[in-house]
Amino acid sequence: MLSFFWLRCLLKMVKENIVIPEDILSFCCNGLQGSTSPPRAQEPGELEEAPGAMASPSPPRNPTEVQMSQLVLPCHTNHRNELSTGQLLKWIDTAACLSAERHAGCPCVTASMDDIYFEHTISQPYINAPGQQDRKSGVCVGQVVNIKAKVNRAFNSSMEVGIQVSYEDLCSGKHCSICKAYATFVAQDPSGGKVKLKLLTPQTEEEKIEHSIAAERRRMRLVHKDTLKDLLTRSPRETELETRDGSAAVPAEKTRVESVELVLPPHANHQGNTFGGQIMAWMENVATIAASRLCHAHPTLRAIEMFHFRGPSQVGDRLVLKAIVNNAFKNSMEVGVCAEAYGQEMSVSRRHINSAFMTFEVLDLEGRPRTLPMVAPEPGDGERRYREASARKKIRLDRKYVVSCKQTEVPLSVPWDQSNKVYLSYNNVSALKMLVAKANWALAREKEKVRMYTLEEDKFLSFRIEMSVCIAAGQAFSLLSDLRRRHEWDSHYASAELVQQVDNDDMIYHVVSQTLSCENKPQDFVILASRRKPCSKGDPYVVAFRSVTLPTHPASAGFTRGETLCSGFCIWPESEEISKVAYYNQATPGYLNYVTTNVAGLSSNFCATFEACEKFLLKNKEHLIVQL
Repeated sequence: MLSFFWLRCLLKMVKENIVIPEDILSFCCNGLQGSTSPPRAQEPGELEEAPGAMASPSPPRNPTEVQMSQLVLPCHTNHRNELSTGQLLKWIDTAACLSAERHAGCPCVTASMDDIYFEHTISQPYINAPGQQDRKSGVCVGQVVNIKAKVNRAFNSSMEVGIQVSYEDLCSGKHCSICKAYATFVAQDPSGGKVKLKLLTPQTEEEKIEHSIAAERRRMRLVHKDTLKDLLTRSPRETELETRDGSAAVPAEKTRVESVELVLPPHANHQGNTFGGQIMAWMENVATIAASRLCHAHPTLRAIEMFHFRGPSQVGDRLVLKAIVNNAFKNSMEVGVCAEAYGQEMSVSRRHINSAFMTFEVLDLEGRPRTLPMVAPEPGDGERRYREASARKKIRLDRKYVVSCKQTEVPLSVPWDQSNKVYLSYNNVSALKMLVAKANWALAREKEKVRMYTLEEDKFLSFRIEMSVCIAAGQAFSLLSDLRRRHEWDSHYASAELVQQVDNDDMIYHVVSQTLSCENKPQDFVILASRRKPCSKGDPYVVAFRSVTLPTHPASAGFTRGETLCSGFCIWPESEEISKVAYYNQATPGYLNYVTTNVAGLSSNFCATFEACEKFLLKNKEHLIVQL
């Protein structure tokens, strides 16, 4: 009522041409605006009001960050009262698109989505029968799905968006992760052409880590198809059907599904293109039907393989969605899905929009995966899809094992083979980049130009030694990435033999150390060296090292096999002729006892070795120029 009183007074004063004091005008306007008004500027020295029900402190955050909270309603659930995965995919795509467009300042389209592993479902709680074991319980309809999306890194015209999805139990306050995803979006102008993106500057430690590793994930996406082709080339051509409990195989043809959808305005964005999340939802629907036809039960989607959108579809298009079970393993099955588009004229050839591969499980009453019937593939293309599904399963397990788990959970020496070489290289470089981006490095010693830092985390003690050297960054990168020359400046190295040239960026060496073990034998290592040139301005040259195992080089009686968790060089150009060279080493728990009793001697040793490294670089840079 007070605001209407002041409104009448204000109108009367305006009619009578009375000058209105600024403070009265401000009070009237603020009173009228109510809860939708912007916050008043705080005067210097003024205390903030305690946050109430409608206000909360807003800490600085990534300007591209988008937060979405969705209340799960019955219309969002499937026949088991679980949140439909298709609905979740639509929410994920929408949040990610909004984040991408916030950075680009123009419309964006979904280009690809990395692997998605669903950790939990959102469902009605189970009610156990008397004497029955406790089953896995979900979250009731009426709970909240929280989605946070933000741009991790912008490249030329594409950007990576990281998405975190969790659910919230409003009654207990419990939060639980559902999945984590990475999507690639492309910015487009009104004519459909690509737009050059501005660079994104990370602020927090987490953002710096994601920004740095985004370049490695991009590299992994680009070689994904080649990895599959290489594995299929090395696998036997014959299709070997798995035998399982003497049960008869189900013909794959019986699981085939085909459905058509008409793209309407609610399915499209402001450009008229079909939402990528809507297409994924339709694909998930037909894939679920195909999986159900194999197992005659209600399957649960556990993972979606990395996939790419090949082209757009528009309002008015007909989308033809096809699905079939490619292969069934003991407790899981792979369903292949294809989406094609065509207009009203049936004479026009169909456009391939997207293909995806989804992994399903069937859970029993206790929430454990059931044994699935076998699949008998069709001759020709069916047998090809059958073999490819087996190859993708191996690649998926390798990728999840090496890439998805935390660095401390990956065994030091992972067996190297053709199927996981891309992911071991990714893990090698990303582990070093994560170490580089860490905060709280403490200066332990400074001697002339050499500075030594330490970082204590959990059971690990990491070292960083850096200095500026009068050498071009590219030259230092070329010299330090060849382990065969390491013995010229590092007294700990006796020799290094190149045992396998994986590609131009990855090499495997057998290294023999001068250091004797507690068994009074020299140590040897099998080390994967991964090198990366800068992806964009401001990125360092990277040379990362980690231990692997090779069947051709097993541990021998004459040596004590050693392991390195994470080490390597980062080289930043400070000018055309000056570079900052930094060496990082993350010590394993077994190394800590030696470190804590010999810190002074260790730091002196590190500094002396790094000074020898500088002399090596200066001595050989002229020779390198002559070679080039």
